[in-house]
Amino acid sequence: MTFSNSAELLSFHWTAYSIYSAMIISVVAWFGYNLTRKEKAKSVVRIPFYWYMAFLVAGGVGHHIFTYNAIPWVSQDISRHSITPDASYEFEIKDHKWIGLPKKITVQCGQTIEFNVHSRDLVYGFGLFRQDGSLVLQMQVNPGTDVTGILDSNDILWTFNHNGVFDLTSTEYSGPAQYDEHGNDLMKVKHFVEVVGCKKNGGVK
Repeated sequence: MTFSNSAELLSFHWTAYSIYSAMIISVVAWFGYNLTRKEKAKSVVRIPFYWYMAFLVAGGVGHHIFTYNAIPWVSQDISRHSITPDASYEFEIKDHKWIGLPKKITVQCGQTIEFNVHSRDLVYGFGLFRQDGSLVLQMQVNPGTDVTGILDSNDILWTFNHNGVFDLTSTEYSGPAQYDEHGNDLMKVKHFVEVVGCKKNGGVK
C-alpha cells in the first residue's frame, strides 16, 4: 500500500476512520445496553466485550504502524540526507512580502523539489494549495540567524507525482498585515507551481 500524494492519503484515512468511528460508537451502544438492561449482565457477555475492546486498540495502533511507511514524504524525510533534489528554490519573507520569489515554477512529474525559505522578522508559513483549496504541503518558517549572522533555513523536500497547478500562501498567522480591509490574502500567489507530465491518475508517463 502506497500513497503518491496527500489527497490519496486523506481519502484512505477518511474511509478507515469512518469505519473505526462506527465501531467505537458500537462500543458505547453495547455498554449502554448492558448498563440499562433489567437483568444482570452475564460473564459470557463481558468476555466478548473486552476482546472487542482489545481488537479496537490493536486496530487503531496497527493502522498507523502499517501505514506510516507507506506515506512517501515520511521515508523521504528520514533519508533526506542522501537525496539530491532535482531543483532547489530559495527565497525570503519580510514584512508579509515574498522576496526573491520566482514568478512560476514548472515541475516535471516525479521530480523532487527543495524549497528553502528564510524569514527576516516573523513566524510565517509556506503552503501550497490545490485549486479546490485542499493542502498539498506546508511547513513553518521561523525567523532568526545562526552564529555567523546568516538567516536560518526552513526547508522541505517534496516529490510531485500528480499534475496540477498550486497556489502559494503563508500558513501561519503572523498578524493582520497579511490581509487587506476586505479580507483578501496579500501573500497569496496564484498558480505558483505547475506540475506536468504525469499520467491521469498519477505517476510518470
